[in-house]
Amino acid sequence: MAINIRRQLTLFVDPKDAETIEQVRQAFNPRQFELIKSHVTLCREDEIENLEQVISNLHSLTLEEIVIEFGKPTRFDNGQGLFLPATRENASFQELRKQILIGLNDNPRKQEAHITLMHPRNSTCTDAIFHQIEKLSLPNQLRFGRISLIEQADGGQWKILQEFELRKSTLKPI
Repeated sequence: MAINIRRQLTLFVDPKDAETIEQVRQAFNPRQFELIKSHVTLCREDEIENLEQVISNLHSLTLEEIVIEFGKPTRFDNGQGLFLPATRENASFQELRKQILIGLNDNPRKQEAHITLMHPRNSTCTDAIFHQIEKLSLPNQLRFGRISLIEQADGGQWKILQEFELRKSTLKPI
């Protein structure tokens, strides 16, 4: 029987910034909490099939670490899922995607940056849960300085295969 392998590029939330996010995920979406730490998906598996070119592009990146601003928790998928959406166009996030996919897709689809709190595949966000979570103090801005190439086999836990550092920003810490 063939093993189903998925690979993605991900921006993991720094553990010191993820405490409240991870508490929410552990309490209300324990299955997803077990599978992967809180993150923003940078490139999905269908975009990085030519992994050799993607890795070459990752080694050639010129961007500094990026900052993403997040809004309030928002429900999706008929209210079953819950995520923290990015609040702006996030030009640096889109530029990072473009540099990674250059030569593969010079006009990549626009991907909305977000952090999934409750994935509808393995949790359900009720009205009571939503009202409880929206009262929490969740981060409204996060800095990302590392890209992780991750892999999942047969729906199991995601594993980091390789990491790529972005240059440190000269901006003041958030």
